[in-house]
Amino acid sequence: MKISELKSNFKKTLSGLYPSEEVESFFNILSEKYLNLSRIEIALNPDKTVSEMEDEKFQKAILRLKIHEPIQYIIGETEFYGLPFKVNKHTLIPRPETEELVEWIYSEFSNQQSTINQQQFLDIGTGSGCIAISLAKYLPNSKVSALDIFEEALKIAQQNAEMNKVKIDFFQKDILAAETLPKKYDVIISNPPYVRELEKKQMQQNVLKHEPESALYVGNEDPLLFYRTISRLAKNHLNPNGKLFFEINEYLAYELTDLLRGEGFKNIQVKKDIFGKDRMIKCNLNEPAK
Repeated sequence: MKISELKSNFKKTLSGLYPSEEVESFFNILSEKYLNLSRIEIALNPDKTVSEMEDEKFQKAILRLKIHEPIQYIIGETEFYGLPFKVNKHTLIPRPETEELVEWIYSEFSNQQSTINQQQFLDIGTGSGCIAISLAKYLPNSKVSALDIFEEALKIAQQNAEMNKVKIDFFQKDILAAETLPKKYDVIISNPPYVRELEKKQMQQNVLKHEPESALYVGNEDPLLFYRTISRLAKNHLNPNGKLFFEINEYLAYELTDLLRGEGFKNIQVKKDIFGKDRMIKCNLNEPAK
């Protein structure tokens, strides 16, 4: 079979399930993964022969795309903040807004790197490890730790740390049941579950059917549960004037601001993402009274 025929069949089979531009993107991603050919190389070599084994890989991918499985899970990897990451059904697929959170943190600390006093970072609910690993990579004089409740997620995160050649102190912990953290930190970051059950209807099918619910959703009755728990732990485990960063639900910025203020945090700042949505928040821990 020629590449041109493979592409034509691929587009015809998925027509109506996805927009044509997305189908084109899927084909290019799979071609790079399975054929080691770029979009330009495909266009320049339409008569190149595809082996039976290669065709079979595409057919299996089509079956998974038909049930709206994310392309990142199909190829087993994605890119985040310019770095490669393995992902699977045990980890969320890193989002562009989380890249913006990492960029915000990086911009705060990139000029404060010291080889004498390493800044201590903790990423709570690390998943694929994308936040922790990106910070360790681009803030190399920092000491980064990360926790998650799920062993399978931590396995992937560890593989990603090794692939990106960074050292992360990973540990397993249920943050909702935690009474303490291992030590004090200069910065605590979390992208916890924040999508309310009532907002599920707004989610795409590929997210609803395939990404881990426990990493996404929180009950309608207490949607700030993780933020309250983490902020209270942070009060006892942030160094003086330590900072807390969250990715947040765009609809709950005011409620979260009130919560953090009530817990004694100051300099609370909500930041919008590139789409103008309230998506990030940072605050400082008040210095202890003398």
